[in-house]
Amino acid sequence: MDRMDVAACWEANAETWTRHARAGYDLYRDALNTPAFLASLPPIDGLDGLDIGCGEGSNTRKLAERGALMSAIDIAPTFIRHAREAEEQARLGISYLEADGTALPFAENSFDFATAFMSLMDMHRQDLGIAEAARVLRPGGFLQFSILHPCFAPPNRKVVRDADGTVTGLLISEYFSDPAGAIETWRFGAAPDHEKARVEPFRVPRFHRTLSDWVAMIVAAGLAIDHMAEPRVDPATAEREPYLADTLLAPLFLHIRARKPTVP
Repeated sequence: MDRMDVAACWEANAETWTRHARAGYDLYRDALNTPAFLASLPPIDGLDGLDIGCGEGSNTRKLAERGALMSAIDIAPTFIRHAREAEEQARLGISYLEADGTALPFAENSFDFATAFMSLMDMHRQDLGIAEAARVLRPGGFLQFSILHPCFAPPNRKVVRDADGTVTGLLISEYFSDPAGAIETWRFGAAPDHEKARVEPFRVPRFHRTLSDWVAMIVAAGLAIDHMAEPRVDPATAEREPYLADTLLAPLFLHIRARKPTVP
């Protein structure tokens, strides 16, 4: 798969994805991944930020609400349309642009920080995505991103539950799978059955890399890792939302922050 295949998949997903995410069906994002990401984010008030792979802009808006001066890009025009409509309804000063994360349309040293919420893993060339983020960062700036955990969410991850629905284990395989890319089909599990029945499943491009691959790409881009996290729900949240209880056993997400040196 190449850039055009990725763009076509996300444009096809964008309308339903926006509607379902805004309806609260993306529980992993709303109850775990995004809150943990923001909790570890350094202060960004007054900083110039870039959100790479912004989708319909939900997380970009949260960054702007923290005082950052945000620009955001996505490869799917429908996502950008929805994000701009949200900006028109409640202005936060966000500039949205249809663009490719592997070829950012910005000059070097343009931003104090960059974020990528669950977007780098879907790029056909993650090495270029990280290198481009590093290029547009100012010295001392950082890239913070979230991805599916390379070790605990490879292409084959199955949650095992007993007859009562209690999570009892995970089946994980294909860690050393072909990195050339594959299409995964799925729906937000929290969506009601009647909603799942009326729409096609998402077709999501995925280019699995090992943990050492991710570290190597960060190092090759000239960045230095200064934070890693593997978020999980607390027992109270797992009891309230049993759908998320698998993260008590092993992480689904990996968060990394890497910083551009102040001296080349």
